[in-house]
Amino acid sequence: MLYPELTALIKTQAKTDESDFEKATDKIKRALFSLSKEQLLPLVKEIGAIPENIDHDSTEEKLYAKTTDIILAKCFHELGLHADVTKERANCADIVAKSPIHGYALVGDAKAFRLSRTAKNQKDFKVKSMVDWRGDNDYAVLACPYYQYPKSNSQIYGQALDGNVCLLSWEHFAYFLEHNVRESKKLNLSFIWNLSAVLSKSVTISNKDKNDSFHLLGNEFICNHLGRVPTTLITYMDQNK
Repeated sequence: MLYPELTALIKTQAKTDESDFEKATDKIKRALFSLSKEQLLPLVKEIGAIPENIDHDSTEEKLYAKTTDIILAKCFHELGLHADVTKERANCADIVAKSPIHGYALVGDAKAFRLSRTAKNQKDFKVKSMVDWRGDNDYAVLACPYYQYPKSNSQIYGQALDGNVCLLSWEHFAYFLEHNVRESKKLNLSFIWNLSAVLSKSVTISNKDKNDSFHLLGNEFICNHLGRVPTTLITYMDQNK
């Protein structure tokens, strides 16, 4: 499935099942979960940018947001976890994933933004909310476009370090899929989801709101544990932004 086909499906389902959002969501979920990893990868690379042909504040936009959750759940599935999208409920995480091998559980939240919207604040990322949504689960993971994270200082980095929320990107997940990262008995991916807890031990209070304190150190940590040279991930981010 190509990205234009996905947006066309969203538009069709938004119109066909406008009065039954759950039914429309299920149809899109079945379509996406039937894709192979190779078919999923192009969608992961593009889903973070809401196209302007998706109307603002519409059923289409709401269904697009739910589609981002479905794609993130599918990413977790391809990484070896059991993952599903929660039903329409307020004040809870959109995704719950569990490791069948290592027994941990996490909550996830997916974000997409319009390219025309440049001004964002900490509330757009809902980092504090994810601390609450984690509940009895072990980890909390956020995925949004890498280039949409604040480039210098932001309270979201300090909030993530304080609350152990892992700030990842669609580009990270694309990298994992493209490089065949998958959990096994030998590879426990919880080191990624627990990234903030690890970084919080070395980042000073004066630096905890800085982008580099999170993403630069985080990317190096991830690559080192995957046995890859850190520059490969940075280069991948630059090529796919």
